[in-house]
Amino acid sequence: MVKVILHGCNGKMGHMITELCSQDDEIEIVAGIDAFHQGAGGYPVYRDIYNCNITADAVIDFSTASAVDSLLEYCVEKKIPCVLCTTGLTPEQIRHVEEASEKTAVLRSANMTLGINLLMKLLKEAAATLVTAGFDVEIVEKHHNLKVDAPSGTAIALADAINEEMDGVYDYVYDRSKVRQKRDRKELGISAIRGGTIVGDHDVIFAGTDEVITFSHRAYSKGVFAKGAIQAAKFMAGKSAGLYTMADVIENR
Repeated sequence: MVKVILHGCNGKMGHMITELCSQDDEIEIVAGIDAFHQGAGGYPVYRDIYNCNITADAVIDFSTASAVDSLLEYCVEKKIPCVLCTTGLTPEQIRHVEEASEKTAVLRSANMTLGINLLMKLLKEAAATLVTAGFDVEIVEKHHNLKVDAPSGTAIALADAINEEMDGVYDYVYDRSKVRQKRDRKELGISAIRGGTIVGDHDVIFAGTDEVITFSHRAYSKGVFAKGAIQAAKFMAGKSAGLYTMADVIENR
């Protein structure tokens, strides 16, 4: 049984993780951390993680960027693995993540779903063949009308997977409205759509001469992110210091 502290337990993702863990015999939430001090999940909830003296095998974090630094300090101090799901981190915070991973195990991925992380692996193989054959690459992402950042971190991660495979030849282009010119071969276009209640759609388009190949991922509920986080927590329990990603989780399934 993997024992977990849920950081950000009273948010939407926190409630979903709580529900899924209650149905899973391999994992148990032993404490929650949230500024809104409510205890509806059947476990004690603390406003500040430093007030929590309950032993756990890992922390799952779905909180806010402003809470990440103190969480990392806590995990380093307690030598407890951390599954860091919060997005929108600053460059300074990303460096903090890297520094913390030298002292404890930290898993950070732009997207926690198993499907997206498998897709990134497949895109590398596709790019090696299709880009070499002259295919252009475009990414279109769609999210709900409450999402404030664009493009999504997942879209950037998909682009990065392709660009890494191609030795960084691509320049990312987010807006073509200000120039009138043909598409450059080194462009990788990323477009964002916001509307309704779309949970998360990502299409990666390889467009060649007279043929188009599209890789698509659709998230129909936030449950897919919660499931990925739970799988990651099970994987991270007992891991030594280092920086991990969901790719490590997939490889060990």
